[in-house]
Amino acid sequence: MANITIYSTQTCGYCKMAKEYLTSKNIPYTEVDITTDRIKQEEMIAKSGQYGVPVIDVDGNIIVGFDKNKLNQYANIAN
Repeated sequence: MANITIYSTQTCGYCKMAKEYLTSKNIPYTEVDITTDRIKQEEMIAKSGQYGVPVIDVDGNIIVGFDKNKLNQYANIAN
């Protein structure tokens, strides 16, 4: 099973969609709210070069935004 971290905020609609999608597939993930964790926010920026969310880390593969096809590919999720 892939190690998945979603860097998100409470008000991000695409973050919510990504989390709901993974939950619907019974795929565990770690959620990081970058509005409350400055160190994790800096970690996200270092990994992705992005300030916007969601940023999804799947075993070191970085996805910027909610890209279901890449998420399926990197996390080995069947369509």
